[in-house]
Order: sequence, then C-alpha cells, then structure tokens
Amino acid sequence: MKRVVALLLVVVAGAGIWFGWHQLFVPPPRHALTLYGNVDLREIDLAFNNSERISTITVQEGDRVHRGEVLARLDTSRLVPQVQVAAATLQLDKVNAANTARQWRRAESLWRTSHGSAISAQDLDNARAADAVAKARVDADAAQLTLLKAQLADAVLFAPTSATVRTRLLEPGDMASPQTPVLSLAITNPKWVRVYAEETDLPLLHPGQKAWVEVDGLPGRRLAGWVGFISPVAEFTPKSVETAELRTSLVYEVRVFVKDPDDVLRLGMPATVIVPLARARQ
Repeated sequence: MKRVVALLLVVVAGAGIWFGWHQLFVPPPRHALTLYGNVDLREIDLAFNNSERISTITVQEGDRVHRGEVLARLDTSRLVPQVQVAAATLQLDKVNAANTARQWRRAESLWRTSHGSAISAQDLDNARAADAVAKARVDADAAQLTLLKAQLADAVLFAPTSATVRTRLLEPGDMASPQTPVLSLAITNPKWVRVYAEETDLPLLHPGQKAWVEVDGLPGRRLAGWVGFISPVAEFTPKSVETAELRTSLVYEVRVFVKDPDDVLRLGMPATVIVPLARARQ
C-alpha cells in the first residue's frame, strides 16, 4: 500500500513539474498576430513645365479630383501671340519654299535641255542651294511651332490620376516653375498600414495573407486587408548587431493594404493590424 501511495505521489509530482515547466517555458498557441502602425499612402507634387505666372487654380484643399481634370492654368497672354506669329511665319516660308522649288526645277530643266548653254553652273548651284535653304527653314519653323504649341498645352495642369488635393502650395499670381510644385495630391487608392514585425514573427507572414485593420475612431469595426509587402531588409538601432540578445530587436517593415470604400482612413492615423494565423504557433 505504501508503495502504491509513493508511486502515486511520484506521478503527481512529475505531472506537476511538467505542467509548471510547460506553463513557464512553452508559449500558448497563437491564433492571430497583432501589429501596430500608421496609415500611409502615396503623394504627388505637381508642377508646371513652364516658368510663368499662375492665372487660376480650380481646386481647393480636400477636393476629390479625377484623372484628366484641369487643376490650374498659367497666364498665356504672351505665349498665344508667339504661337500665332510662328504659325504665320511657317505659312510664309512654305510659300517661299514652293517658289524656290519651282525655280530649282526650271533651272535644272534649262540646264538639261540646253546642255549647259542656257544657264550657268553657278546659277544652277544657287537655285539648288536656295531650294535646300527654303526647305530647311520650313522644317525649323515647323519645329518651333510644335515647341510653342507644347508650351501652350503645358500651361494647363491636369490631374494625372484620381486623388485628393492635400495642399495648395502656390496661389494665383505666384510665379510657377518646373522646380516649384503647385499642388500636392494624395492618392487614396490604394491605402496601406505601415507596421513593423519582429524577426521571430516573419515566418508567420507572407504576401497575400488576409488581415484586419482597426482604428480608434471606428470602435468595433474592422476593415478588410491583406499583406502586400514584407521588406527584405531589417531595420534597427544600432545598425551593428553583435549579440544574440540584440538580434531579437530586429524589425522588418510590412505593408498591409486595406480596403477603405468609405474613405475613413487618413494619412498618419494610428492603426492596429490583426493577422489571423492559419495554424497555431507551437
């Protein structure tokens, strides 16, 4: 009887030791990975190709714009007459080129039919050169007109994509230049949450993995998302890690793209990302 009691005590003690060790050193299964970060999106700074004074800006901060929509215009009061002069000059030179071409054909015909007796070689060369110069002048005038028309088209600033006007950096009357942005646009699709995962959590993440996004301003509501990007480069401070203890402080940037049909997420908003795990981590 005493042996049975002693054996039972040994079994109970062993079970207690195993249970205590398991509780202390074996982490419980994880059904979800929780990460913290901020809402991020892409931004565009728009500038004119020309250096001229701004005449109008058609949008305000916060306006939603669509691809191809006119956002601003430059003063073209001096550029339009230049285009008109270039067009008239081209037309005039085309007439002159047609005349010199006829003179060249006539001189060539006289040289050929008279075997060089009705016109001198010098006159023939002059007619040929005049024809070439006239054609070159037409080509130069056409290129100049094309350039001026391009500058006239560049005097209108269009939205390159659907976005939201974030900032008006210049106002009508300001001098625009290719180096000075006029408007800053925020591209609201796609949006993502920039979070940082520890090195030990990387095996649990993969691109395309489903996720949920929560923000403080929408209690009880989750927005659907997915893991879109996992940085291949670690980030940490200090940059040189030598010990095993510090290596666990490595973090990797993760972008979790999120669907926001109601446009409630704003740039920089704190967010919580919950990534359900397909299998519990043992």
